[in-house]
Amino acid sequence: MKPVLLVIAHGSRDPRHAATVHALVRRVRSLRPDVRVETGFLDFNIPSAQGVLESLAAEGVRDVVALPLLLTRAFHAKADIPAVLRDAPRQLRIRQAEVLGPSPLLLSALERRLYQAGLTPADKSSTGVVLASAGSTDPEAIAVIADIAREWRHTGWCAVRPAFASAALPRTEDAVRELRALGCAKVAVAPYVLAPGFLPDRIARGAAEADVLAEVLGAAPEVARVLLRRYETASARVLLPVSA
Repeated sequence: MKPVLLVIAHGSRDPRHAATVHALVRRVRSLRPDVRVETGFLDFNIPSAQGVLESLAAEGVRDVVALPLLLTRAFHAKADIPAVLRDAPRQLRIRQAEVLGPSPLLLSALERRLYQAGLTPADKSSTGVVLASAGSTDPEAIAVIADIAREWRHTGWCAVRPAFASAALPRTEDAVRELRALGCAKVAVAPYVLAPGFLPDRIARGAAEADVLAEVLGAAPEVARVLLRRYETASARVLLPVSA
């Protein structure tokens, strides 16, 4: 029997966040009806990840893949989620999957969002893109965003610059102005975030001087496919008790 997939999202006071998470999970279920998929939140929303784990154990479930609904390995993936899993019922055998990013599929999703927002492939070579993420105090997470920006630049954009809504610089508006100064004919902002909320709204405000603002990644099919790949990779690992 396949392990239950527990998608662990951060949670937010903004109701759009949970709605987007649930839409993504519905897409995942539609792609893999043979896999049981549950959703839990670290904060603000219910059910909590801890509560879902306890419910699964009470049902007699043994094997779980816990997947952080995160784009980078920062504090939540390194500390918060492992802490929740350590406190899970001991009869559960849990494997923590890797975060979603980086992935070529996510770059494809970002690009598709830009085209949905009004760009065309013909605009690519003359358009500068701001890769706008939520931000983190974790140097590893910041370095990953910079690496993604460099990789994406090599696919034909005029230029790609990383930006952050919090904890790191530059801000979205500063990156927009930098691309204008470089001489890009158009400037587009691509939010590298999964769901709407406080920081994505800050990114949107920072995009006021841009020509194009894409939607968040949300329930994009590419995101669902990455999520399932992470699940399959984790499922293939040797099972160990959480307490081990």
